[in-house]
Formats: sequence, structure tokens, C-alpha cells
Amino acid sequence: MTHTAVIAGVGPGLGESLARTFAAEGCQVGLFARSEDYIEELADDLPEPGEGLAVRTDLTDVDQVRDGFDAVREEFGPIDVLVNHASAASWKGLMDVDVEGFERAWTVNCRGAFVCSQEAVDDMLETGGGTIIFTGATSAVRSLGGAIGFTAAKFAARGMAMDMAQEFGPEGIHVAHVVIDGQIDAPGVSERYVDRDEDTFLDPDELAATYWHLVERDDVSTQPFEVHVTNGPQNTEFV
Repeated sequence: MTHTAVIAGVGPGLGESLARTFAAEGCQVGLFARSEDYIEELADDLPEPGEGLAVRTDLTDVDQVRDGFDAVREEFGPIDVLVNHASAASWKGLMDVDVEGFERAWTVNCRGAFVCSQEAVDDMLETGGGTIIFTGATSAVRSLGGAIGFTAAKFAARGMAMDMAQEFGPEGIHVAHVVIDGQIDAPGVSERYVDRDEDTFLDPDELAATYWHLVERDDVSTQPFEVHVTNGPQNTEFV
């Protein structure tokens, strides 16, 4: 079966690995990001038999998000896979973060995912099901202190995913949340952490394979809601 997937928030690292993995499995992939040149090059370089469509999208802009889904539908048809992958960090505590920084974390992590999910679910209800995956973080399940905007946004996104899973599971829509509890390897990451062994970094290609496993599961009655991935060595736990 050919899937039409949207990856909302694509960049070097896991976003690129998701695009390449899904394309290699035969998906038609819509790539959403603000970096137009990057996603255009990636769309042209995706492995066969998949296809890619670069859609420059600011996920804080509701109209751009909705227009992006229309562009994917026009090119490939209804969406049946969505990865809410965009994230905006806010690494400050309560007394240091300003309102704008707090709201930006929420706007990208929550409102952007909310609008993307509305668009995708609208298609999935018409076509008989699909898969939505949220990329979470350690802060989605355990506060680390001093990053209140990011923590609040990731907790909220996890709650939204859980609510959607309960509402739309009976409709054949599998909603899952992936807790990435570690540092993902990406260009330039190892240079910033020279004191750490490279085995402690999460391999983005292996992570992408985990996401794909969530998409290809056939038994809708036993779909896992949460996957918790830890680093050093990589360990995956389905919940």
C-alpha cells in the first residue's frame, strides 16, 4: 500500500531520516519546514520508490499549515500518515523566560501539531484510518527543571496525543507518542559534546525505523500509544 505522509518539521538528523526511511518504504512524502532550499534538495534526493514534495511552511502560521496540506493533497492525494515532529526549545526557567519565548514553544509544539492533526484526521476519517505520530522528549514525561516553556509544551503535546488516541482509535486512526530520552546524533552534534562517547547518541536512522514500525502495524486492536527510546546503548520500550 502506498502511503501519503506529511512530516511537519524537517531538518538534518531525525527529520531527514524519517523522510528517507518513509520514501524507501514507498511513501509519497510531504516535507514541511521553513528552510526551503534544504527541503527542496532533500525532496529531490529521496530514495525510490518514494516521492517527495517540499512545502515551505512556517508551522506557527495556521494559514500556511492548511495551505501546505492542500498542496500535498493536490500532488499526492489524501494524507494517511502524519509525523508531528516540529519543536521549539525554550531553555529558561520561570523567572528568566519571557512571555514571547514561552508562547513560541507552545505555538510550535502544540498549536502547530493541533492544526496539522486536524487536517490529517479530516482525510483519515474519509479514507478509513491512518497513523499520527508525535515526537516527544524527556521533558514530556519528566521535568528536568529550568526549561518551563519547553516542558509545558511537550507535556501538552503528549496530552493532546493521548486524547486523540482515545477519540479516534475506534475510527482506525492510530495515534502514538515517541519519547526521545537522549541526544540524537545529527551534523555537528558530536563536535558540541566532545566529552561523550559516540555510542551514547541515538542513531536517527534507527529511530526512523521505529517510527515506520508504528505505521506498518496491522492489528489496530493492540496499537501501542507510547514508545520510550533511551540512549547509550539504544533501548526501545513500547507502552
